[in-house]
Amino acid sequence: MVTLVLIGLVGGFITGVSPCVLPVLPVIFLTAGAAQPGAKGGSRRPYLVVAGLAVSFSVFTLLGTLVLSVLPLPSDTIRWAGLAVLTVLGVAMMFPRVQDLLERPFAYVGRRQVSGGHGGFVLGLALGAVYVPCAGPVLAAITVAGATHRIGAQTVALTLAFAVGTAAPLLFFALAGRGVAERVRAFRERQRSVRFVAGLVVIGLAVALTFNVTDAIQRAIPDYTAKFNQALDNSGAISGLGPQQSQALQACAAEQTAQLLDCGKAPAITGIQQWFNTPGDKPLTQADLTGKVVLVDFWAYSCINCQRAIQHVNAWYQDYRKDGLVVIGVHTPEYAFEHEPANVKAGAARLHIAYPVALDNDYGTWNAFGNDSWPASYLIDSTGQVRHVAIGEGGYGDDESLIRQLLTAAHPGADLPESTDVPDTTPTDPGQTPETYLGAERAQGLANGPLKSGTHSFTLPAAVPADEFGLGGKWSVAAEALTAGSGATMELNFMANDVYLDVGGTGTVIATFGGHTKTFTIAGAPNIYTVVGGSSEQHGTVKLTFSSGLSAYSFTFG
Repeated sequence: MVTLVLIGLVGGFITGVSPCVLPVLPVIFLTAGAAQPGAKGGSRRPYLVVAGLAVSFSVFTLLGTLVLSVLPLPSDTIRWAGLAVLTVLGVAMMFPRVQDLLERPFAYVGRRQVSGGHGGFVLGLALGAVYVPCAGPVLAAITVAGATHRIGAQTVALTLAFAVGTAAPLLFFALAGRGVAERVRAFRERQRSVRFVAGLVVIGLAVALTFNVTDAIQRAIPDYTAKFNQALDNSGAISGLGPQQSQALQACAAEQTAQLLDCGKAPAITGIQQWFNTPGDKPLTQADLTGKVVLVDFWAYSCINCQRAIQHVNAWYQDYRKDGLVVIGVHTPEYAFEHEPANVKAGAARLHIAYPVALDNDYGTWNAFGNDSWPASYLIDSTGQVRHVAIGEGGYGDDESLIRQLLTAAHPGADLPESTDVPDTTPTDPGQTPETYLGAERAQGLANGPLKSGTHSFTLPAAVPADEFGLGGKWSVAAEALTAGSGATMELNFMANDVYLDVGGTGTVIATFGGHTKTFTIAGAPNIYTVVGGSSEQHGTVKLTFSSGLSAYSFTFG
């Protein structure tokens, strides 16, 4: 038990300093120091904000699915309730009259200030309901234990320790916010303005979470905690809380080698509630898998680590399906709202997933494989034997090489296409330009201003700021892509070795950079094209000219 508590503390601390907490840090920093002047409990506000976040996040992670399964409510009720509360609290911070309306019910039980200390705890509760960090091994163990109703003393101890570990770094930022508010004269003299700005930030976070804008932010930042999580996972200290793997699968998962291994017979895909991306959304049968090389990929649509890995899985499926590769995306939910089929379908569409997806809401297949991580993939040969297990991100070149070996073994003499050329979207240089989406749904960094759906004419700005892009000519703006019209041009100011453009349709893209011009012929489904290549980091502006009808989705960098 002592070891488990220590593991929980360390795992929680790692989560609290991971890239996934970055979207909530501005809210914690500003609101912790934005207590109403004269409010009781203002000095305790940082502690209450963080306490509320840690308590609600832990409770909802451990018990959310269990509670919602008893109540006749949608699985994403907790998340939407949290977003609604965040919005209301943000408005109350901005407008004192709204704050007074919120406080009136408390007058009957003694005058209390919702915007003071108590309001801080309520704000923390709302943040905890929508706070979705990266799924490290400790969090995965807690989530699965709660979702599968295996909640014992060890799980509760692990959860409490995780909550304390997560709260420690968050409390640091909250106290820093209060310290700035107390020591900086401008904060003391302009508290009304500070509260207004803090309210705007809270509402901005709610909007960003509603439209999944935070996904792009989190994917663009290197996961500098991955090695620590992997070390925790390899320790085996929390393995007893999750499903048990066969010894052969355990050995393969621990090996993490770039070689084919004998990992035993593949477990069955079982307990699936719903399928999609299959003919008629019907389940895949054993006949569909016989003689095929199968990649079983465990994912969850709000898992940032999964989103980065799926780019590669998508490419493998697109290039090798005709050669006998079957990909099954087993969506095992990490949070209650991920049980909703509509949410999963929307998440899969945002990630352009075309391969079959199986909704594993009851963890049937997860338990059959003894899996304990998101993402995780199991490579199965044409005879039904697991030959490789990949846990977490990275190593995509090795994984693809093993896929090719198994396809060749199943079909000797097969003429396989060239290896895919998809960059790892987790940057290694913190200064590298982040992944840039171009559709209205997740666009960021447009120098022309806000991007709205519909057909518009743009004028290229005189100068494009660093890490931003500008548009010229006519473009049709959709949720996920920009479709070129007459005179369509684009300029991107970047810092990276290579610039990749995801574009589809039929036509040409002309790229001009550093005095050199290249023309790329585009044909068919969207694909990744290297519009700027280099052996070292480059900084500058590339200008792109598009044929009418081409659809551009995103820039990625390497």
